[in-house]
Amino acid sequence: MDQDEPRGELVAAGATREKKGNPFSRFFGGIALFIRQVIAELRKVVTPTRKELFKFTLVVLVFVIIVMGIVYGLDTLFAFVTHWVFGIPG
Repeated sequence: MDQDEPRGELVAAGATREKKGNPFSRFFGGIALFIRQVIAELRKVVTPTRKELFKFTLVVLVFVIIVMGIVYGLDTLFAFVTHWVFGIPG
């Protein structure tokens, strides 16, 4: 723990004291900071090439088809077991 101010108040290391001031300026300053951070993150975005885009799309479609097969198989199995246990004519 470090001493934050000469008054001897202890705060955790790395913690900052809350600033006092006009709440409107803090609010709009926070919005401006958020927008600057969003723009900085958008500059990091890399557009995939046509080949990468095709490959990623193919991977997603194959994965979706596999998951659909698993869900279909489980649904069929549970329907069969339910009809067998409860004797509901199918």
